[in-house]
Amino acid sequence: MANVVVVGTQWGDEGKGKVVDLLTANANRVVRFQGGNNAGHTIVVNGERSIFHLIPSGILYPDTRCLIGNGVVVDPEVLLEEIKELLDKGITISPKRLGLSERAHIIMPYHKAVDMARERAKGKSKIGTTGRGIGPCYEDKVARVGIRAIDLTEPDVLKEKIKANLSEKNFYLTNLFKCEPLEYQPILDRYLSISHELSPFIVDVSTELDEAMKGGENILFEGAQGTHLDIDHGTYPFVTSSNPVAANACIGTGIGPKKLDSIVGIVKAYTTRVGAGPFVSELVDETGNFLQERGQEFGATTGRRRRCGWLDLVVVRYSARINGLTHLAITKLDVLTGLERINLCVAYEYQGKRLETIPAKLSTLDNCSPVYEEMHGWQEDISGSRTFEELPKNTRAYIRRIEEIVGVQVSIISVGSGRQETIVCINPFNNNPP
Repeated sequence: MANVVVVGTQWGDEGKGKVVDLLTANANRVVRFQGGNNAGHTIVVNGERSIFHLIPSGILYPDTRCLIGNGVVVDPEVLLEEIKELLDKGITISPKRLGLSERAHIIMPYHKAVDMARERAKGKSKIGTTGRGIGPCYEDKVARVGIRAIDLTEPDVLKEKIKANLSEKNFYLTNLFKCEPLEYQPILDRYLSISHELSPFIVDVSTELDEAMKGGENILFEGAQGTHLDIDHGTYPFVTSSNPVAANACIGTGIGPKKLDSIVGIVKAYTTRVGAGPFVSELVDETGNFLQERGQEFGATTGRRRRCGWLDLVVVRYSARINGLTHLAITKLDVLTGLERINLCVAYEYQGKRLETIPAKLSTLDNCSPVYEEMHGWQEDISGSRTFEELPKNTRAYIRRIEEIVGVQVSIISVGSGRQETIVCINPFNNNPP
């Protein structure tokens, strides 16, 4: 038995979906532990592309049970649409294959209305939220007025909560943002209908995981976004509304911290970021355009163009410490093929001082310059490599230098978008070569 957590080490979009899909071959259950449908995990299997926003990526394996933990905020409309899309592809989705935590909070129409109204009001100061109601739903959770999945099974409770919350949210929308109020009855009718569709999927995820662990099962914990979008440890306020770090795998599913065995940090071979916020190694030149175009760097959820830059190892090293990483998985390494020189950001410089970690003060971070270490690139096609030794000499040197600076071993190397275009040096489930 082993429990493995997969987290992003940058600002999300690192390719976690592919790694989760790969590791699911070793897992009996896959559980998502935080975030909402503001994240998208893209997987390519046999040339077919699938994007998951709420359902764990492991659903493509027919014998794997997938769970959505209490730390996730769930838009039921999106979840039902995702189920429908999978059914249309011939993938069986039933309560036997998918479970939703009874303690997960539900995104309501008023959450999305508030989210979009706020972002519009901020103008040039906007954070870059996806407008999907994630933040306002987490706010209601902390304010103890949220609607949980279990409330969908109690119509009288659901009615009262919607009525009370809508009264407050409409006051906020009409008086502060000058928006039209939302109507109570259409929301109630829709969510009563939704309750009939989702109720069979609602389960006690914490107890189920405990029983599975006692039964010797392997469990894979899947996070969304990345460490530097963490509400506590990221580049605040340009962050998400939850904790994508490994520790939240426990809180967001209801298990104890001693249950975790391996923590895999996903590292894109270069750095990307969507939306506003500091980005020390960002490239606004031809190389940046090369990475963006070659890597097809558009958000899976929003379609927004991602900002691109050299791999920032200050960012990754910080994530290794925060998450307690035991393994690194390098993704999209093939995108760097063809570059004569590749830079690694190994430190920051601020007013003549070298910084080895990320300052909390944004005014300092905004004025940091990257300290680069230049390495030779490679021209060879690496997509057919299936062992570390088959990679070009310069590619191997690049990987080894990442290991040296971060202080964590590389266990997985992705050399293409397909499931098979991967080198597994060490299996995180047993810490042995495949």
